[in-house]
Amino acid sequence: MERVPVPDADAFRAFRQRCRDGGWQRDCGGLAVCLEPPPPGCAVHQLKCRIDIPDVPAGTVYDVLHDSEYRREWDANVIDSHDIARVAANANVGYYAWRCPKPLKNRDVVTLRAWQVEDGYHTIINFSVKHPKYPPRKDLVRAVALLMGYLVRSTGPSSCSLTYLAQVDPKGSLPKWVVNKVSQYLVPQMLKKLHKACVQYPAWKQQHGVNVKPWLYPEQNTLPMLALAELALQHAASLENIDESGLAEAKDEGSDHGGAEN
Repeated sequence: MERVPVPDADAFRAFRQRCRDGGWQRDCGGLAVCLEPPPPGCAVHQLKCRIDIPDVPAGTVYDVLHDSEYRREWDANVIDSHDIARVAANANVGYYAWRCPKPLKNRDVVTLRAWQVEDGYHTIINFSVKHPKYPPRKDLVRAVALLMGYLVRSTGPSSCSLTYLAQVDPKGSLPKWVVNKVSQYLVPQMLKKLHKACVQYPAWKQQHGVNVKPWLYPEQNTLPMLALAELALQHAASLENIDESGLAEAKDEGSDHGGAEN
C-alpha cells in the first residue's frame, strides 16, 4: 500500500500558494470564485472560492471549521460527520457524508485532515485515505478528495478572509449543470452560510464546552491513536464509477445541497 503522509511545513506552504494563485472572478457580494481546468494527467477541476469576513476574527472562523458538533447545527447538507482517530498532534482521520443536488446520489469521503496556525494563517488540509473499518457503502458513492481545505487569513483584530479549495473526484460522469451549479451557486452559498454560523458561534460555544478545543489543545484530544500504516491513499481508479451524465436538474426546492465541505 502507498504510504500516507502527514502534511509537513512544505505541504502547508504549497497549499497556501495554491489558494492565492489563479484567475479570480469577483462578484458584488464580497465573494470571488476561481474554477481551474484539470492539470495534465488529471481529469478533476479545481474549485476555489474566497469570501471577505469583516466582522469575525480568523480564530473564530478556524474554530467553526473544526467544531464537528457545531457543524450539525448549521450544515444542512451533512448526513454524517465524525472524527475516527488521531494520527498526529495536528492530524485526524474523519468521515463525512453529504447530500448532493437531486437527483444525484449522495456522496461520502474518508479523509486525513491536518491543520496548522502560523504567521497569521490558519490552514486546514484534507485528502482521501482508505480506512479498514470504513469501506464504501452501498447507499452512497465514495468520492475522492485529491486535495481539499481552507485557508483563513487574518486581516485585522476582528476580520479575515476565508478561501475554500476543493479538487474532488465525485466518482462518476456528471452533467455539466452540476459543475456550473456547484461553482456558481452552491459553494458561494455555503461560504455565506458559514459566515453567518461564525457570527453566532461564540454564543453557542459558551453553552457547549467553552474551553474544549482539541484542535488548539492536543491534550484534550480523546480520540484513539491510529498508526499511519493502517491507512492507505485512496485513489479514484480503485472505486466504482457511476454514470449520472444524463440526469436532469430537479426543480429547486429551496435546498442548498452541494459539494464536499468537510
